[in-house]
Amino acid sequence: MQIHAEQIEEHNKKALPDHRDALASMASRLEAQKTDPERIIRQLSRFQIAIPSWALGAGGTRFGRFPMGGEPGSLEQKIEDVGLLHALNRSSGAISLHIPWDIPKDTAAIKYLADEYNLAFDAVNSNTFQDQPGQEYSYKYGSLSHTDPAVRKQAVDHNVEVIRYGEALGSKALTVWLADGSNFPGQQNFRKALDRTRQSLESIYAEMPSDWKMLIEYKPYEPNFYSTVIPDWGTSLLLAGKVGDRATTLVDLGHHLPNTNIEQIVATLMMEGKLGGFHFNDSKYGDDDLTTGSIDPFQLFLIFTELLEEDHAPEEVFSRISWMIDASHNVKDPLEDLLQSVEGIKTALAQALLIDREALNEARAVNDVTMAQQVLQDAFRTDVRPLLRESRIRSGAAADPLRLYRKLEVRKKLISERGEDSVATGL
Repeated sequence: MQIHAEQIEEHNKKALPDHRDALASMASRLEAQKTDPERIIRQLSRFQIAIPSWALGAGGTRFGRFPMGGEPGSLEQKIEDVGLLHALNRSSGAISLHIPWDIPKDTAAIKYLADEYNLAFDAVNSNTFQDQPGQEYSYKYGSLSHTDPAVRKQAVDHNVEVIRYGEALGSKALTVWLADGSNFPGQQNFRKALDRTRQSLESIYAEMPSDWKMLIEYKPYEPNFYSTVIPDWGTSLLLAGKVGDRATTLVDLGHHLPNTNIEQIVATLMMEGKLGGFHFNDSKYGDDDLTTGSIDPFQLFLIFTELLEEDHAPEEVFSRISWMIDASHNVKDPLEDLLQSVEGIKTALAQALLIDREALNEARAVNDVTMAQQVLQDAFRTDVRPLLRESRIRSGAAADPLRLYRKLEVRKKLISERGEDSVATGL
């Protein structure tokens, strides 16, 4: 299935009268505050967020999975689905693959197909958290940190294989997430496990092209609950510093203990030049992988507040960091969820771009706590939807992507094409 420009144009024509009034009113207010709405619209139009191949089907839990129907049963269909999203919002111009769930049988053909949908390939993701059919050694007790050198070599070789697929597709980054850890005290020597992981990462790093970066992910628990080898951003940063200049930390918003100050972590990593990328999602209790911005939109806004500190121009930040979603759950149409996540991320970006940095700095300089808070809340409470709509319309996207998605009955048509019982590969 494809969404055509004529369908988007027809949809936008109906939205334009009300939109123009709302945009004119907002532009007038912003200009009175000496804020240039055109600058914000341009920056929103350029901002792209990669869609993960594993989020295009219904997610699962330890208790069950409820297929959505019309799920993509091949890599080609996943690219088609991301193409649908990108046609609707013009902000989802890349796909992030998970190997071996999404091994391209013909990389040239897959790259050609992605080009047809104006899609690039973002970071490729390795998988050593589960055993694959025909695998010689098990990862039950770890992969890159395993006590057995043969298991570690198998895990390293897999990551190198992932790099080679990424090279062929035009990717420029490798994401490494480890499930390695322990469930019981005494099970693992913490120091030796971490050092073995360092050695394994160094072996992988040595195989990366010179223009690639490594994204080292962290997670405090799950599937191991007593310890994980890379439990937090500090350990990831420590490893990145030892592995090489192009090794960086990846921040998954769900990979923190409750009430962690993620924006402070982001600020520190930015200061050290080691913030490599994000996996965007939201959570209430743990790694819930919920729609980005659905639970704590203020936290998301504060993260972008730190990303756009005065020393960092938006264009520099956009180009240096890998922006990816990582979501997976049972009860929503996954494509609708991804449309909402992209909207949530760009809403936080737009709000952060509205911050009166001069007033904020003045308040901070004299320790005016009340006014510093007020400056942030003024930006956060601003309805930025007219700016987002305008950036989409100028880019050839739908004024309201979710509304058009439903009007076109995309899920119904995908079910008609693929069947009620189709299940996304890798899940």
